[in-house]
Amino acid sequence: VFDESGGFLAFSTMLGVKIVDLAQNTVARLLGKGEASERFLHLALFQGAVRQTQAMFQLSQRDADAAPAGFEGDEPDPCLFALSYKRARFYLFSRHEPEDTEDNPRDVVNEKQSKEELALQVGTNEALSSGAVMRTTLGDIHLKLFPTECPKAVENFCTHSRNGYYNNLIFHRVIKSFMVQGGDPAGDGRGGQSIWGDDFEDEFHRLLKFDRPFTLAMANAGPNTNGSQFFITTVPAPWLDGKHTIFGRVTKGMDVVQTIEKTKTDRGDKPVKDIKIVNVEIL
Repeated sequence: VFDESGGFLAFSTMLGVKIVDLAQNTVARLLGKGEASERFLHLALFQGAVRQTQAMFQLSQRDADAAPAGFEGDEPDPCLFALSYKRARFYLFSRHEPEDTEDNPRDVVNEKQSKEELALQVGTNEALSSGAVMRTTLGDIHLKLFPTECPKAVENFCTHSRNGYYNNLIFHRVIKSFMVQGGDPAGDGRGGQSIWGDDFEDEFHRLLKFDRPFTLAMANAGPNTNGSQFFITTVPAPWLDGKHTIFGRVTKGMDVVQTIEKTKTDRGDKPVKDIKIVNVEIL
């Protein structure tokens, strides 16, 4: 979408909404960069003056009288409107920060909750755990899970594990100096589903980064497409930040992960000799 002058162009990217100065051929602003899990769509830009009724005019005059010295009540405030992929909400980008006080808290939960979120509130806390042991044909891998930061990913992993979903599944994708991947019943990277039957949303936490090896994360096919597959990194992988949900770390059995990583693979990165998950014990 172009602004009124025609000199600026706003468009959606995977990083957020870019506003490009066409004359200078530079990015003037990048909106929504902090919302790493959002893919903004259907942009609309408002730059005109708001049409005021008599009641609105009187209200604005009253507010102006109470405003602090130096406050510019008539300062223009362009507003960008956007929707987001698979989100039941809309977003407004403005130059002004909303008030956030104890007396007037912001309503950040302003969309209909998904069935996964509702399930978490209806007594499924027992499905969450902070630890697990993945028993493989090459040894045990001990995992620390993050149920507070990533409740849906942890519940999905724990419930699948308790139900035996991962039993006897192979590590179908192994890339040296990167990661080992499993959790696919089809064994080819194209199968698997979540405990809810549908894909579930990404969960990104500012303190959970791919800044170290032996990080447990959800595999996906793009934003908000988590199912049953997961992977464990063997090196720091900062390029994955904001793209894959981190829901655990390896605390013991790093040597097992490294042994899996070093196994011989074919051209499709699949181990020549099957390495299986015997079961996953939730602690």
